[in-house]
Order: sequence, then structure tokens, then C-alpha cells
Amino acid sequence: MAGRTIWGQTGATRVSIMAVAAALASTAHAQDLTTRPVAPPAPTAAATNAPEDQVTFSAAQLDYDDNADIVTATGDVRMFRNGSRLRADKVTWNRQTGEMRAIGNVAVVNSDGDTAYGDDVKLTDDMKNGVAENMLLVLTNGGRLAARHGERKGERTVLDHAAYTPCTVEGKDGCPKRPSWQITAVRVIVDEGKHRIFYHDARFTLFGVTVLALPAFSHPDGSDTGRGGSGVLLPDVQLSKRNGFELDLPYYFQLAPNRDLTITPHIYTKVLPAIEGRYRALTSNGAYQISAMGTYGSRLPASATASTDDDKNEGPRGYLDANGTWQFGPYWTVHGAIRLASDRTFMKRYDISNDDRLRSTLKAERIDSDSYLSIAGWFVQDLRPGFSQGQQPIALPQIDYRRRFTDPLLGGVFTAQLNSLALTRTGGQDTQRAFAGLRWDLRTLTSLGQEVTFTAYGRTDVYHTDDSAATATPLYRGTDGWHGRAIGALAADMRWPFVGTLFGGTQQIVPRIQVVAEPHVKNLSIPDEDSRAVDLEDSNLFALNRLSGYDRWEDTSRITYGGEWNYNRPKFDMRAIIGQSYRLSNEPALLPPGTGLSDRFSDYVGRVSIRYGSFLELTERFRLDKHNLQVRRNEVDATIGGSTTYVQVGYLKLNRNIDRSIEDLRDRSEIRLAARLKLARYWSLFGSTVVDLTNKRDDPTANADGYEPVRHRLGLLYENECMSLGVTWRKDYDPTGDARRGSTFSLRLALKNIGR
Repeated sequence: MAGRTIWGQTGATRVSIMAVAAALASTAHAQDLTTRPVAPPAPTAAATNAPEDQVTFSAAQLDYDDNADIVTATGDVRMFRNGSRLRADKVTWNRQTGEMRAIGNVAVVNSDGDTAYGDDVKLTDDMKNGVAENMLLVLTNGGRLAARHGERKGERTVLDHAAYTPCTVEGKDGCPKRPSWQITAVRVIVDEGKHRIFYHDARFTLFGVTVLALPAFSHPDGSDTGRGGSGVLLPDVQLSKRNGFELDLPYYFQLAPNRDLTITPHIYTKVLPAIEGRYRALTSNGAYQISAMGTYGSRLPASATASTDDDKNEGPRGYLDANGTWQFGPYWTVHGAIRLASDRTFMKRYDISNDDRLRSTLKAERIDSDSYLSIAGWFVQDLRPGFSQGQQPIALPQIDYRRRFTDPLLGGVFTAQLNSLALTRTGGQDTQRAFAGLRWDLRTLTSLGQEVTFTAYGRTDVYHTDDSAATATPLYRGTDGWHGRAIGALAADMRWPFVGTLFGGTQQIVPRIQVVAEPHVKNLSIPDEDSRAVDLEDSNLFALNRLSGYDRWEDTSRITYGGEWNYNRPKFDMRAIIGQSYRLSNEPALLPPGTGLSDRFSDYVGRVSIRYGSFLELTERFRLDKHNLQVRRNEVDATIGGSTTYVQVGYLKLNRNIDRSIEDLRDRSEIRLAARLKLARYWSLFGSTVVDLTNKRDDPTANADGYEPVRHRLGLLYENECMSLGVTWRKDYDPTGDARRGSTFSLRLALKNIGR
């Protein structure tokens, strides 16, 4: 020990120790996972700044035996060295043999934050290695390892007859309790270099019952740097009418700190196996992932009337799902996504997604404080039965540029926009579009507190289209050839807030009126590609153009009026808005009856939102017929309850009576319900359902009777601080080809620090 310096003080309670290895020298009773005495406190600045070869400590008494060359510190001994801390009742240091021994209520924290507890620990004087009997090691992430014998050498700690769990081992009353799950093994190796825990001849115990033998097994140690590492993940089990019993066995490969690969074989009893892979990577300027699944099998035609007696197509089946985002400098971002399936029913048949259209896109964006540029392209794969893939457009390119600059004369803001779009169909109408627009906005406040916004807008369009007759809905076709169009609008919008008190809270009444002047423009000669979903609602009531997209422009001068009422008090908030518009022109309306905008007076539209603390949140959007106040649109979203017990309701009713030939605007109704009920501290029951309430009166083309279940789901969940175990039953009513299915039962187990 020549050349070593010891800093010390007596009669104080300052602790620190030198070696991370001291952590392994803690002791605990064999497989006793209960918490030991508290860890030593953080070191002072003086101790932290001590040279690396120095040990700082404090103790009630310090003795030195000159003959035996032994240093003995007693009475709340606390030591620190190089990021590690030690607390013990007594520490002896034999300078001749180089052995240190900590006795009584030993607690050691290493530089990674892991804490070891014991009663008698032997350490080398460099604190790198040690031996302990009946050891308890509490990892930074909360996991516990208890063993009869432990020995540390370098970065590896070897434990004999050990048990591991991240679960709570004490009840609220402080008494020991059996962990929800644990792994016991003849030998356990904690490798700090690899940040993994390795087991030999292990057993997995769930709720006190041994359910699985693990001859060789490992998992990450749960630290921030130890979440990787290759290995088997927890399996998923499922039973369905179509695929039979399903077992998924994922295997995770950590290829590098920034790259990984998960391979998942899917084994079924009624169909051939499938293989699924997911590759993820983090680069210096972005991240991306690629998922794919493949199998070989037969499929029925994508039709609701298909049966098992129909001819089946056999061959490879699968899907591809890839996406990524990359940042190039402070302004440029590139995002890409590819979603493709081999056929129309694969995604639903193999429980991947219920989407009926898959969109692939590539987009480059440049964004700074005053400008925006987007260059994009996209393609949609249509999985709906009866719809032609040739009618789906391919957009390449889609360019949108906007720039904002200050008006030097009046103080308003100009926004310039350039836009172009080219749509190509393999079996339908082709359209190209380009326009240039300029908008000016000036917001000002009057002396009476009125907020007034003046707007001027101008735009010039150029369109070209071919094969317009291939579009089924005449309203969307336009006419073949080249067409030009000029658009202009002037608007003034005034809001006048009034604020006061009411019933111990604050209310705000805001009358609002808007005047818009617009000349008649060409609309029907222009093809409609992006303005088909028309519906008057509170979000677009005061918009300059209340039609979605750019292809259709509401070319009527009008007055729009309405009001807002807001009320809030502690834990309670209520907001409401209602309004209507009046056209100043007698010209025929662009839109068909039922859209709420076809007559001179529009329908009434509004929204009501109520929030009460975290217990209630309700929003209702509605449209009322201007003649008889009949509800034309009613949309309700509500959540009632807390974080563990709640009910969610979603309801939509469209009663517009629009021409049935316009597919995008057909009436429909549906209700969505979801609920969770906490049964006990860790047990909860959950469920959800989606029901199509559309009937023949709503949509004569629909095969619906007014109550058509779409999907039911019911499950039981056990979830605590270290695990989640759920059993779920789901029933699907999709009648499409081989995606039709009855009941599906799923079992899923998730363990903290293990698996996913």
C-alpha cells in the first residue's frame, strides 16, 4: 500500500468508498429479495474531487495497529472513492495482505448506481474484486438479485443459487411479500460490460408457480445503456377461427448500438407458417425502419359473397411497411413511407391492420421562419372489394411553396403561394394543375375592443385533364383539355369579446360577423380531385373557402354570423359556438342539396365542449336544418371517468339526403364504445365495440340493417409495477374473402426488463 494516501475524519458521518466492485461485496440471505438498510448518501464536493488513488472516509473512531499494519474504522463508517460509496458499522483494512472487510449493515453503491447490501463483505484493497455470502444486489432500474454466494472479478459478478426479480417484494405495511414473477438459477452472471444478466439452469416462476425451464437465458440489465442485446423475446399466443392456434416467437438481434433486427416466425395450425422481420436503424441525420411479412397460401376473392367453394388463388402472400425521416441541415427534412400488400385481404387475414387503403409517399420539406416548400409524391393501394385499383391516382409530383412577408404600407402580412399537382391513373382520369396565389391579412383592434381582420385574396389557375368520362361521378369530372380560372375574394371579419363574472366563474360572450365578396368563377369545367368531402361545420364556417382542397371554390358573396360563449371556473370549462351564413346572390349553388350550403341561408352549425377536471370531457358537433331544425349531422365524443375506470363514447350520424350517386357524401351512422373497469388494485376489465347503424334509408347501396356489428373486443388485464398479463377476446364481422373471421383469443405477457 505504499504511495496510497488516506483522507479521513472522525466524529463525523461522511461516507464514500473507492471501488465499484464493492457493490458485489454486499451480503444477503439466500434468495431474500427484501430491501436492506438505506444506501449511503451522496458524497461532498471535497470527496468527489479527491484524487483517484485516494480514499476519503469518516467514522466515529479510527484505530491503527502499527505491528499488524491494520487500519480499523468503527461507528457509522462512510467511505468514498472514484464514484463509489460504502456504508458499514465497521471496516478493517489489512495493509500487508491488501484485504478490506466491511461488517454490519453494509451498503455499497457503485458508479452506475447499483446498490449492494450485506452483513460481511471481503474486498481487495483496490476495491475491484470481492466475495460475499448471502448477498442482495439492487440494480439502478429497481431489479433485485439475491444469492447465497457472490464473487466479483472486474466487470463480471458471478452469483450462485440466485434469484432475480424487478417486482416489489414488500407490501404497503412493510412486510415481505412474494414477487409476481422471478427467475431462479443455479448460476447467474451479471456482466456490466455487456449490460446483460446471464442465467444457467434457470426456472421462471409466475405467481409462485414454476411455469418454464430455461437451461440458458439472458436479458438486459435494465440500465439506460443495457436495453439492447440479442435474444429471444416473449412469445405471443392467439387462437382464431381462420388461422387456428398461432404462436409467435420473436428473436431480437442487436446488430450495433444504432441498428437492430427482429425476426418473428408465426406458426399456425390451419395455414402455413409465416415469417416476419423488422429492421430499425438510427443514422447521423435520421431514422428508418423496414417491416415485412411473407408466407405461401391460398386466398378467396375479395368479395363479401365469396365462399370456401370458390376458386382460390395460391401463391406468395405478404406485405411491406417501411418509413423513415431524415434531417439535412436546419431547414430540409425528407420523409418516406412504403405500404404494400400482396392482395386485398392479407392485412386483415393475418391481423396486421384494418386499413382498407395503403398509402406510400415520399416528401421533401424545407421550412424556415418565413417560407415553406414541399415536394412530394404518393401512391395509394386500394384494398376495398369492388373498387378498381386503376381509379386510384398516382401523384407525381406535388409541389407547394409558400412565403410570408410584411406589408410595408399598411402593416399587414402577405402570403404568396405556388402549387402544382400531377395525377395519373392507370385506368381513369388524368389531371394536371398549377396555380399562383397571393393573400393579404391585416388584424387590428378598435378603441371599443373589437378585433377586425381584413383579407384580400387572388389566385390564377391552369388545369389540364384527359379521360374525364372514366370518372363515375359527373360532378367530379370537369371537361377534357386545358382550362384557366381566376379567383378573387375580399373579406372583413369582426369579433367583439365581452368578459364578465358568472356563478363564481368567468364567462366570455363573443359575437362574430364576416362579410365575403367573391365574383363568380369557373368550377364545373374544372375536375374535382381534392374537394369532394364537403360538409359545413364549425371549423370551416368562417373560412374564406368552405370547400376542402383547391379544385372547388365557393364563388358566392355572403354574410356569416354567429357567436361564441365560453365559461370557466376551477375544474370546469364549457365552450360553445353556433353560426349561419347568408348568400347575397340568387345564382344556382355549386353544391347539391344536403351539404348545408345549397340555399341562400345555410344550415346552422355549432359545437359544444364541456370539461370537468379529469373526470369528464365531452364534445358535440352538429348541423341543424335551417327549415325545421332537423339534425343533419351529429358527432359526439365523450370520455367519462378517471385514468383507471372510464367510458368512452363516439357517435356519428349523417342525415344529409344527398344524391346517392355521390359516393363521397353518402349518409351513414355508427357508434363506438370503449370502457375500462378497475376491479382491484392490479386487475381491470376492458372492452370496446364498433357498430354500423346505417340503414337502407341512409344509404340504399349499403348492405346494412341499422345494426351491423363491425368489431367487439373484451379483455381481462393484470398489471402491476413489473408485469402485464392480458387475455383478450375479439370478434370481427368482416365478410370480405378469406379475411372473414369469427372469434379470436389472445394471450399476451409483458415483463419489465425482459422481452419487448
